[in-house]
Amino acid sequence: MSNKTGLKSSVQRMGSFLSGMVMPNIAAFIAWGLITALFIPTGWIPHEGLGSLVGPMLNYLLPIMVAYTGGTMIHEHRGGVVAAASAMGVIVGAGIPMFMGAMIVGPLAAWLMKKIDEALVPKIPQGFEMLINNFSAGILAVLLAIGGYFGIGPVVEALNNALAAGVNAIIKLGILPLVHLFVEPAKVLFLNNAINHGIFGPLGLEQAAEAGKSIIFMLESNPGPGLGILVSFMAFGKGSAKASASSAAIIHFFGGIHEIYFPYVLMKPALIVAAMAGGMAGTATFQLLNAGLVATPSPGSIIAYLLMTPKGEYIPVLAGVLVAAVVSFLVASIILKRDKSLGTDLGDSVAKMEEMKGKKSSVSSALKTDDAEASDSEAVVDYKNVKNIVFACDAGMGSSAMGATLLRKKIKEAGFEDISVTNSAIKNLTGNEDLVVTHKDLTENAKQKVPNGIHVSVENFLGSPKYDEIVENLKNS
Repeated sequence: MSNKTGLKSSVQRMGSFLSGMVMPNIAAFIAWGLITALFIPTGWIPHEGLGSLVGPMLNYLLPIMVAYTGGTMIHEHRGGVVAAASAMGVIVGAGIPMFMGAMIVGPLAAWLMKKIDEALVPKIPQGFEMLINNFSAGILAVLLAIGGYFGIGPVVEALNNALAAGVNAIIKLGILPLVHLFVEPAKVLFLNNAINHGIFGPLGLEQAAEAGKSIIFMLESNPGPGLGILVSFMAFGKGSAKASASSAAIIHFFGGIHEIYFPYVLMKPALIVAAMAGGMAGTATFQLLNAGLVATPSPGSIIAYLLMTPKGEYIPVLAGVLVAAVVSFLVASIILKRDKSLGTDLGDSVAKMEEMKGKKSSVSSALKTDDAEASDSEAVVDYKNVKNIVFACDAGMGSSAMGATLLRKKIKEAGFEDISVTNSAIKNLTGNEDLVVTHKDLTENAKQKVPNGIHVSVENFLGSPKYDEIVENLKNS
């Protein structure tokens, strides 16, 4: 069991690290996608000058941003600077957009810089700190840029070309829909962000650079399968699952928070067949109608889908989403109607999902489950000096953001205008936080980053009774 847990934890960390290099830069990717959709010759507003932004952004800006972000994850700003400079070697040394190379060189450069600093800093003579620090970073960046140009760049380009050829072969053979046999189970467990942003995103960008769009952006992000499952619960579900399905469907389809439907699948694992069938049907429709998006839709909302759709291709895109929803609804409905045991165990499946993901999600409150959390009480502490509260999870985005919004509202209603409530990835905690809210499985990691802060463990990021306890403790202090 421990080996299995350790493997799961390692996979989660690797997936979180890969997606962590891309997700903070999603706005830049979307900007590139919008510029592409608007200004290329086949765009909404063709413009030769503005259209010339597409190439430099794809080939230089975005890979450098990815490399810089990966560097900061290892060695803060100094690591990011060396990573960005080093990445230029693989970028110039290859003839394709070098996202994969940037994801390799960026963290590597920062790690080497960190090791060099650990060896040099204690030995630097007084007065020479700036000189040695700047030149050590500059020299390392030059050496890595040269190594990237002659070594890493060509190797990564060859590997990337092989992967792209494999993807193209799968598309030509018409078996691309079969990837959902792996994608859908991975989504429901814990690898949705890693798959979408760490693997499909870079491959899709290269296709979009050549063809102006890519179907790969739609493999993981299609909101249709999840919508069909939730609608089937609205029609044939029972108990809290049926009651909460309508609000979950709105959050999923329009808000793009796909993990909202994961507990519904986990409470009846056979529903993964519905997700697979919907995903395959949707992708087959996309492929048949030659649909594609110009960039990654993030989050996977129908609104983001429409914004990333090329001019004049809304019908193929909407058709794929609709077909996916209908097929998943039909399959899920058959499963639900034949089942006689579904009751009110949605809260248990939420907890199961979050245990698998190794983080807390925003799902529970949004689903309005009433299940009580584990009653492990926090140690009695003094809240009088609490001025900033941070919700922390692995990615620091959707789940923790929704939880922070909920507590922020409670804090404001209680009259504490001077207390800030924000969200963050655990890796970005600074150690200066007064109170950190995490899922119970991640609290130990958070304590390592913030050893002197107050830590509150929750079972569910939304709907936790611990939030009322926090507010009450603030009042009492």
